[in-house]
Amino acid sequence: MYDSKNLERLGQLDAGAPQGMDAFWAFDKAAFAEGAIDAKTKQLIALAVAMTTQCPYCLELHTQAARDAGASNEELSETAVVAAAIRAGGAITHATHMFAK
Repeated sequence: MYDSKNLERLGQLDAGAPQGMDAFWAFDKAAFAEGAIDAKTKQLIALAVAMTTQCPYCLELHTQAARDAGASNEELSETAVVAAAIRAGGAITHATHMFAK
């Protein structure tokens, strides 16, 4: 199902729902703008979220954006490990439900 060429169809969403998509693109731009958190860190956060949601489009786009912002292989690797820890931690903490009386 994943094909990066699908991203070329985003224009169909823009044309079909211009008001909503304009709002989305403005929100996206604002979310990734430099602020209290620098651009590279925001991209690393996006990558961690993408790994936990397992979105291949986000992985591709935000990996490139993180690299463009100066992220090293070590930073990308540590981001992956943090994402894995959060997913594993969710399984562990949800396991406590097995012991409910």
